[in-house]
Amino acid sequence: MAITRPTDRREALKSRHRRAIINAAAELIYERDGPTFSVDELAERADVARRTVFNHFASLDDVVMEVCGEAVGDLTDTFRRCLKSTAEGGTGPLADHFAEALREADLISTVTYLTGILGARDRECSGRDLVLVDRLMNEFGVSLVETLVSHHADVDPFDVHVLVASYIGGLMAVLHHWDRATGAVDTSESRQVWNDLQERLFATLRDGFGRIPAASA
Repeated sequence: MAITRPTDRREALKSRHRRAIINAAAELIYERDGPTFSVDELAERADVARRTVFNHFASLDDVVMEVCGEAVGDLTDTFRRCLKSTAEGGTGPLADHFAEALREADLISTVTYLTGILGARDRECSGRDLVLVDRLMNEFGVSLVETLVSHHADVDPFDVHVLVASYIGGLMAVLHHWDRATGAVDTSESRQVWNDLQERLFATLRDGFGRIPAASA
């Protein structure tokens, strides 16, 4: 008969508390259309002590980032599977494989969820929201680099970093114009706008930036 050691019980309790805090934060974010809650409100919803929240997270922003990070983690897993299927037996420019995997990964579902958390829809995006978006994009970029390098070990890592950094910067532009055009909702019409903008981004990554027209005589 297996004996459960005190250390194992403590670790299990810590894991349950952490999960309860994350789940409670996700619920409050959904109910309030953004991360507009206090530590006390979060602790009450998670049924833990206030100090327990800070035992697991340094700040509320870190809790929000954990909620967002799980969504991005799911997206990265999907991207990894899509990249594997597009890369098998394939050759050609890395940017083309990268773009095809991102098309299949269906970013818009995750983007719609995250923009609902980080300041879109019914409220103005605050400075705090922008900082969180920046942190989230950086983490997404790191995960994309790691995934590409692991699947394309023969490609110069510098080229991978430049490609991903260019995409992440362009993705912010896509997000801005898509939000202004559609209100960041997930509909068939908004998906078409997203796809059109993303294809323009892919074309820019592949072919370079537009030319400045010559001045008329």
